Amino acid sequence: MNQEIAGRAGRVRESANATTYTISDLAKEFDITTRAIRYYEDQGLISPARRGSRRIYSRRDRVRLSLILRGKRLGFSLQETRELFDLYDNAPGEQAQMSHFMELLGARRAMLERQMEDIRAILDEIGAAEKEALRSIAARAPHPKAATSPSA
Repeated sequence: MNQEIAGRAGRVRESANATTYTISDLAKEFDITTRAIRYYEDQGLISPARRGSRRIYSRRDRVRLSLILRGKRLGFSLQETRELFDLYDNAPGEQAQMSHFMELLGARRAMLERQMEDIRAILDEIGAAEKEALRSIAARAPHPKAATSPSA
């Protein structure tokens, strides 16, 4: 099993150093389906070259795929990711792109903080409902009769 893991790690390193990639290479490396990669291509986020019916992905496509998946983990929509790519493509100086990225991160943070406040409020309500239910159960429970001690 360790050899299998080591072999997979070696293939990923080889893949990361390659100049071109197949759809299967990228799917294995990023642990996603080829269908997902084709979807990102359909959305115009990556654009592989074609050799007949085969897709040949460049290092640029690999980096973009990595950024798409990172953006997804951060909660960015594909439209937001596209906007960042467009900024970079149209003005390769990173200043505009990084400023926009910071705006997106700030908006995402604010939204998550609001959600955390909502979750805390809901958890408080659940706690209060649980306490009320326990009080109600305790009030309705039959009280054990006082134990009588046997007469001597």
